[in-house]
This record gives sequence, structure tokens and C-alpha cells, in this order.
Amino acid sequence: MRTNMYNSRINSFKGKLIVSCQALPHEPLHSPFIMGRMALAAKQGGASGIRANTVEDIIEIKKNVDLPIIGIIKRDYSDSKIYITPTIKEVDELMTVGPDIIAMDATEGIRPNNTSLDDLYYETREKYPDQLLMADCSTIEEAIYADKLGFDFIGTTMVGYTEQSKNLKIEENDFYILKEIYKNVSHPIIAEGNIDTPTKARRVIELGAFSVVVGSAITRPQLITKKYVEALA
Repeated sequence: MRTNMYNSRINSFKGKLIVSCQALPHEPLHSPFIMGRMALAAKQGGASGIRANTVEDIIEIKKNVDLPIIGIIKRDYSDSKIYITPTIKEVDELMTVGPDIIAMDATEGIRPNNTSLDDLYYETREKYPDQLLMADCSTIEEAIYADKLGFDFIGTTMVGYTEQSKNLKIEENDFYILKEIYKNVSHPIIAEGNIDTPTKARRVIELGAFSVVVGSAITRPQLITKKYVEALA
């Protein structure tokens, strides 16, 4: 692992909460200014890290908080379904703002321009050997593969969001997926994806996750509102 140069910052969110502050262009809170304030609100609530999308949002977030940042760029390509930091272009852009960790989609499938996860991983390592990398996975097998490749952190971010994981739920059988990943990988696990209650967040830490990321349940008020409306319907 390449955690030595970031040791104090990375260890600051061990066993703690990372808040994902993201809003896509079609969402009402889409704005670097709003995401900066959202990150500040998360810090005031006790968050120990931020996950953020786009260079613009990360710049604004850094103006508001001095917390470790997991940076991504979500970008669609016509020749691939993979959209979280899918090519070296997005990695290069993120490196201009220096996130503590760069996360990328580590699920099955061809990347844009007919490249593989191995291609992107090794190109990134060659260009930026000291940069910490997180693998956003959707299955146990993907997590094990990413771990063997050498990703510094293994994430459960994509569980339930890919074709190969569409019938999986991270919380099923007391987080069976997380338990299996924990038994089979050597790098720290960052639990993420549909961890939408404090009870679930606490449980994944108890099961061995290095940290836990919560997004929509905190930072997407339209989805929070919808849950209440559906409950009253």
C-alpha cells in the first residue's frame, strides 16, 4: 500500500463516516457552490471525509473544508457502460486538484476505446505511482480481482448497479457480500452503496470496513423527501 505519504489524513477517517457530496446536471442541487456548502455541512455534522465528483466541485469543496477527498469524474462514453473515472483522461483531470484518493469503476466490461481495467490501472500507476486508488466494485469476484491488481482500497460502491449484480443487495444476509470480500482481500474496504441508515453504517464498520461512505441518504433531499411521501401514500 502507498498510504505512508497520506498516513495521518487517511487514518483520520478509519472507522468513520465519509459523506458523498454529488449532484448530477439533471438534479436540483447541481452546483459547485452548493456542493462546497454541502461538504461544510457534512463536516459540521462530524464527517471525516468527502467523496466528490468533478474537478469543479472538488475545487469548491476544498475552499470550504480540509477533509480527505475521494475524487471521481462521472462521464458517459458511447462505447461503454462504465462511467466512473473510466479513462486516463479523467484521472489526469483529477490529478490537477490532488484528491487524496481517486476512485474508478472496477467492474466487469470494456472501458471506452476498447481498453480494460488492467490497461487503466497500470497506465495510472505508471504516470502517478504515489496516488492512492480505490476500486468501485459490484461483486465479490470483482473485489478480489481489484485487490490482486493492487488497488489501495476496495469499495462496494457498485453492488446492485451493474448487470452482473442487479439481484444483489449490500445488506442481504447481514452484509454477506462485505463479509466475503473482507475474508478474501488484503487491502482496506470502504463500504459504500445503499448504506442508508445509521444502523447499517455502524454494522459495516463492526464487520471490518475501513470506512463507510453515505451519499443520497444525506445529500439528496429529493430522494429523502420521496421516502417520506411514499410512506404516507
